[in-house]
Amino acid sequence: MSFASPIYLLALLAVPVVVAAYVWHDRRRSDVADRFSSPALLPNVVDREPGRLRHVPPAILLVALAALLCAFARPQAHVSVPRENATIMIAVDTSRSMAAKDVSPTRLDAAKKSIRDFLAKAPDAYRIGVVSFASTARVVAPPSRDRTLVDEALNQLRVGQGTALGDAIARAVEVGQGAGRADPADKPTPTTVLLISDGKEDGGTISAQQASQTARNRGVHVNTVALGTEDGVVEVPLQGGYTERVQVPTNPATLRAVAQTTGGRFFAVPSAHQLQQVYADLASQVGKEKKWREVSVAFAGAGALMLLVGGAFSASWFRRLP
Repeated sequence: MSFASPIYLLALLAVPVVVAAYVWHDRRRSDVADRFSSPALLPNVVDREPGRLRHVPPAILLVALAALLCAFARPQAHVSVPRENATIMIAVDTSRSMAAKDVSPTRLDAAKKSIRDFLAKAPDAYRIGVVSFASTARVVAPPSRDRTLVDEALNQLRVGQGTALGDAIARAVEVGQGAGRADPADKPTPTTVLLISDGKEDGGTISAQQASQTARNRGVHVNTVALGTEDGVVEVPLQGGYTERVQVPTNPATLRAVAQTTGGRFFAVPSAHQLQQVYADLASQVGKEKKWREVSVAFAGAGALMLLVGGAFSASWFRRLP
């Protein structure tokens, strides 16, 4: 926490002075009472003694005074606030292994359906773009607030060969941070990347490790989803009408390393249903950012509330105001 006008904090020096004055007054009042009354007759005059409870209302009022004095110093806190300009880049693996049916109806179809569900719930202020990658990475939907554009791009996704994970990360970071920038000298757009893959890196011009380090240096979190199970199988057509069954188990180690390097989160998702929670978590991350905000009103409100509580406690317990 910081203060925009810290000079006003000097007024807090009055608090110990008030405490000292209260202690002196309380002791003096006790001495005067002992001087002009007989302790033996006191129970006949007073039905009960307040005891230590008599200090509660002044203590509450003292805390209220401190809170009000702090409000004058204009306190500021680092709080989470809604992002006004955020870009989400979704990188979707379209390699041959994404045709496996261990996630119904296929890994790729499950990914596309979950992306559409996310589009329906994502705030309109978010720019959303899609990068597909197999042997190469390409932008199939540039970052936009037009959800129809993204939906049409998803319809065009088809499985191919290779899994250029590093290229996909690098491309998503570059395109996402450039969204909405009128001048290259402008500050990069806040960007979060969601990478959906079964995890096996195959080909590309840059490794996933190198691309992850670049994303980290540029302040971009890459959240990764290992979609599929260890039992994934794809059928590859062969000449003569034959087919070959090829096992395509997930390889989460690379995806976990990408998330750890960039400060993102890794999700092991063996089903389409669990993928929905990934998007819910993503929305909560991307939708907030840390900013300094003045919280003077909170301090003033707390001080005013404690003034009322202190007064009410004194009036109800001692039948008088402090």
